[in-house]
Amino acid sequence: MKISYVFIEILALAGIIYLSFRWFEWRHIFHPDKKISELPGDFGIKYEDITFYSIDDKKLNGWFIPADKPAATIIYCHGNAGNISHRIDIAQLLHSLGFNVFLFDYRGYGKSKGIPGEKGLYLDAEAAYDYLSMRDDIDKDRIVLYGESLGGGVVYNLALKREVFAVITFGAFASIADMADAAFPKIPLKYFITMKFDNISKVKAVKCPKLIMHSIDDTTVPFEQAKRLFETASNPKEFFETAGGHTNDALLNNKKFGDKTKNFISRIF
Repeated sequence: MKISYVFIEILALAGIIYLSFRWFEWRHIFHPDKKISELPGDFGIKYEDITFYSIDDKKLNGWFIPADKPAATIIYCHGNAGNISHRIDIAQLLHSLGFNVFLFDYRGYGKSKGIPGEKGLYLDAEAAYDYLSMRDDIDKDRIVLYGESLGGGVVYNLALKREVFAVITFGAFASIADMADAAFPKIPLKYFITMKFDNISKVKAVKCPKLIMHSIDDTTVPFEQAKRLFETASNPKEFFETAGGHTNDALLNNKKFGDKTKNFISRIF
């Protein structure tokens, strides 16, 4: 009987350790904010508030910002923190370049329902693409994916699931395992994590044109990981180096970013 109690205690302790680590992993990857702090309309931007559903029936929210004569439609997959209301300035910049922009929140972010996870984010992006593909005012041959940081993993996966014309990433990492090594170099966490976001493997299989951008001053995702992504990526591909420690700051404060994005998309069509 004593052995049984000891065995149960060991199992309970193991369960607590496992669940604690899963929580630790989840909290280090996802930082959702449910509060929508601003709307595009607050800045005079014409937009549509969109509700759509994932294949596993999660109610999702997004904003479609139409251009008068769009050169392409950009699906914007944001990073791991905040929500779409924190990306209005970047959406405005992309829209000013002559593109339709579709911003959407992953499950658990903003007004989107559910709990974020790797598989869930992939399904949400597929749902965003499928929603756009049903619109009569969208040229389905001119859909470009844009992934910011964690969103880079989302767009690389989506590019393997749907037909897209190009993929642009900014601040994307090689994989969660690589990020675990970078954040905790003395702890072998990569052997215990369950989420992969294995961009370094997927970028090889993405055949459409790719623009990989990264700030040399990025304090979260090491610049070396972006270089590895570029070196591993199949052709056609381009690399653009910028400056600024925070992803959004690096984008908005670098005037060359807009020119690079527009020129890249214009040249490939």
